[in-house]
Amino acid sequence: MRRGTFLPRRTLARLLANGRRSATGVRTDPPPVVKLFTPDAGATWLLAEVDPRDPDRAFGLCDLGVGEPELGYVSLAELAGVRGRLGLPIEIDRWFVPDKPLSGFTDAARAARRIIA
Repeated sequence: MRRGTFLPRRTLARLLANGRRSATGVRTDPPPVVKLFTPDAGATWLLAEVDPRDPDRAFGLCDLGVGEPELGYVSLAELAGVRGRLGLPIEIDRWFVPDKPLSGFTDAARAARRIIA
């Protein structure tokens, strides 16, 4: 399986663009580009960028459904293989429209102990 194939090309291009900006050393706080979720396991990811040197490495807010959302890196290849309790794969929330930068979602998630998006 090619890296990141479950993400549409346009989404991956936007994630990479944010990653390139971040790699220049300029401090950025972009809104998340994509919201991913497990329909049968309670996990959510708000991804904001992909490392241009390693296109499998994405950065964002991760919530595995245990009350401890955190910022960090995830492997797109690993996400592509994640299955929930019923065997369903991760889905893209096609209706997600970010209304704040990633830091705003992070602050709200830490207060609520889950991603609210």
